[in-house]
Amino acid sequence: MSASDTDLETERSSGKPAKKRGFPVFVLLPLIVFIALAGLFLFQLTMGNDPQTIPSALINKPAPDFSLSAVEGISRDGTPVPGFSREDLLGKISVVNVFASWCGPCRQEHPLLEDLAKVGGIQLLGINYKDKPENARRFLGSLGNPYSRIGADNAGRAAIEWGVYGVPETFVIDKEGTIRYKFIGPLSPSSYRDVFLPELNKVIAADR
Repeated sequence: MSASDTDLETERSSGKPAKKRGFPVFVLLPLIVFIALAGLFLFQLTMGNDPQTIPSALINKPAPDFSLSAVEGISRDGTPVPGFSREDLLGKISVVNVFASWCGPCRQEHPLLEDLAKVGGIQLLGINYKDKPENARRFLGSLGNPYSRIGADNAGRAAIEWGVYGVPETFVIDKEGTIRYKFIGPLSPSSYRDVFLPELNKVIAADR
């Protein structure tokens, strides 16, 4: 006779319902932890903890001293796109965008970078973060290349020096090579129009 048959027999003879076996709580533990973490993340979002409020120690400080080689095989209008260093930030207002082909949000913001490249008086430079050259070439080949220079940050060292939290991120640097603004995360049409461009225009206006 099985255990379940014994329980039924006991129930019939005693007139009391047999005890049901409890569900093991440890089975639900991962789900409970996941729900708790998801709830915490949602709470932070709803409480207004925007990533843009994360402070950057480099704001109003000189851009780091770095030198990045070109991403192999990338060209623009038939001319190879060079890498760049800190010296290339001097003498012209620069926008430095950190991107990667494997970054979904980078693809999302790319049309806005195409528009940004048309803004007069600035140069748009790219730091290609931990990417393979062939993947970067395909990425820009399909979406277009808005960058006048692209540095290959294969090991991610330059991103650390720039204080990057994650890709994409976009910096505004004045003619003296000082970081004046940092936008964390992908640009959207509204954040590009209402947040990023006003900050960029402040730097452009200060230079006049």
